[in-house]
Amino acid sequence: MTRILLTGANGQLGYEVIRQARALALDVVALDRSTLNITDRGTVAEVVQNLAPDLIINAAAYTAVDRAETDRQAAFAVNRDGARNLAEVAERRGAVLIHFSTDYVFDGAKPQPYVEEDTVGPLGVYGESKEAGEAAVRTVSERHLILRTSWVYGVQGANFVRTMLRLAREKDEIRVVTDQTGCPTYAADLAEIALQLSVRVLRGDFPKGGYGTFHCAGQGQVSWHGFASKIFELAGERFCKQPELIGIPASEFPTLSNRPANSALDCSKLSRVHGLSARDWPVALSDMLDRLYLNA
Repeated sequence: MTRILLTGANGQLGYEVIRQARALALDVVALDRSTLNITDRGTVAEVVQNLAPDLIINAAAYTAVDRAETDRQAAFAVNRDGARNLAEVAERRGAVLIHFSTDYVFDGAKPQPYVEEDTVGPLGVYGESKEAGEAAVRTVSERHLILRTSWVYGVQGANFVRTMLRLAREKDEIRVVTDQTGCPTYAADLAEIALQLSVRVLRGDFPKGGYGTFHCAGQGQVSWHGFASKIFELAGERFCKQPELIGIPASEFPTLSNRPANSALDCSKLSRVHGLSARDWPVALSDMLDRLYLNA
């Protein structure tokens, strides 16, 4: 039986990969940082040799966008060096690597959604480290899939949706940025697409030219303020009282790292090549909130 190695098992994306892989009866070995530190090249080589996976899904990442500005070494260690370590062992073994990247590799100056061929220009250390990871994977691994995604949220972990619900319980008024736009992506949708690609690879049912970089995010785009508004509209009174949302420009919400004004992703290439796409973001958000409510 073919085997998949998953890194970053404790994250919100790793959680969804594990949950869905079990439903598909896939042989997935899921490791978190305590069992596989991807920045340790020797350990990565030893673990992969012992487990002998046919495919590696790298869901491990340094995602603290603001902290990265003062912790550059750690961000690059995980997002660049860790990605390279996995790409090296995948290439030696003849395994396929699925690696996740981010909309923050772009500078946000383009008014339209970004396509895969657009020039990258990250504004902060986090985006720089993820772009460096992409470059490392492309250099080392011939058979790879880089899935750039955007504004990921899920039922587990820290994310914008769960933060908004928590703030609504604590405050009557919430200030949210109106002039940054992206594509909210449900971790369950992202995991499903990654596993569908994995199954096709492992079965040998993979299109010619199917490897490379693909944008994979929720369909449609919205501002942070619009996203928050939809969260409370769909959540209703199930989770919290309805706060007053006040729209503010990003200039009134200073952060250590600059963020792109527009990081929406055009995901038509994924649909064209693989026939796959995430759901419209409000539909996926409604599903996530239903799951969160049932698990409460």
